[in-house]
Amino acid sequence: MNLRDVEVFHAIMISGGASSAAELMGMSQPSVSRSLAKLERSVGFSLFQRVKGRLAVTREGRLFHEEVVRNFVGLDALRQAALRIREVGEGTVRVASLAALGTGLVPRAVAQFLQQHPNVHVSLQVRTSSIVRDLVLSGQVDIGLAADEIDTSGLHSSVFATPRAMCVVPKHHRLASRAVVRLSDLHHERFVALSPEDTVRQTLDRMLAANNIEPHIVVDTPFSATVITLVAEGAGIGIANPFSIDPARRSQLAIVPFEPQLNFRALILRPPGDAASRLVSAFVGMLYDARNAFRPLTSGEAT
Repeated sequence: MNLRDVEVFHAIMISGGASSAAELMGMSQPSVSRSLAKLERSVGFSLFQRVKGRLAVTREGRLFHEEVVRNFVGLDALRQAALRIREVGEGTVRVASLAALGTGLVPRAVAQFLQQHPNVHVSLQVRTSSIVRDLVLSGQVDIGLAADEIDTSGLHSSVFATPRAMCVVPKHHRLASRAVVRLSDLHHERFVALSPEDTVRQTLDRMLAANNIEPHIVVDTPFSATVITLVAEGAGIGIANPFSIDPARRSQLAIVPFEPQLNFRALILRPPGDAASRLVSAFVGMLYDARNAFRPLTSGEAT
């Protein structure tokens, strides 16, 4: 059974005759007649009787058309769904992010993305970088954002952001008014450090050791956001990713550039062998827009 022949039959039924169906379908009337004859041979019964040169639907033809209509409703629903996906965008975008980006930048990108794609569902997980890697590698998420200490074997990866590390200090700390916090300023200071596996922490440790500078490390944690919270509560000073700075904490902190300059590196990850959908590509573009719009506000600037 040929779908085109079924469409011709449907056109005859809704238009009232072969000539009207031919006009509706953009076909010649002989082509309509041939298509109808093919369909009747295929179904094994007459769909119409020829009465005085006109087509009169048979009982079997009417019953068959009821089924055609039901199926055409389904086909029309598929066409409409395809149109919505193409023009509007429906579906799910699955994202996993390290905490440094997942509590600020990524939610901003999600909100902006949903304004443009209101029918899309976004799944966002905030995890450690190693778990983000595993989720991407297993295909459980479409996009991952992770720190650069992970093994990227088997993944599509590229550098997403390289924000400059900032020194965060309590608002009334002696270093709060400095234009720059230098390596020597960390000597014997109570220090909230990132975890030893963090690449910025490793680079900082090498610098400190080379210059015989010894901060008093009171806490280490894998998350810049936790460093910032501990500093805001007076535990010490710290080096943190500026993407993690919560505006609600600004009144408790001074944010000062650190020298020598250190940079965090965040990677954007995609599953191996995966071709990005239109939605995923659109969301990645929104992530880059959010990154490009971000500018950390240091303590010497007006809020």
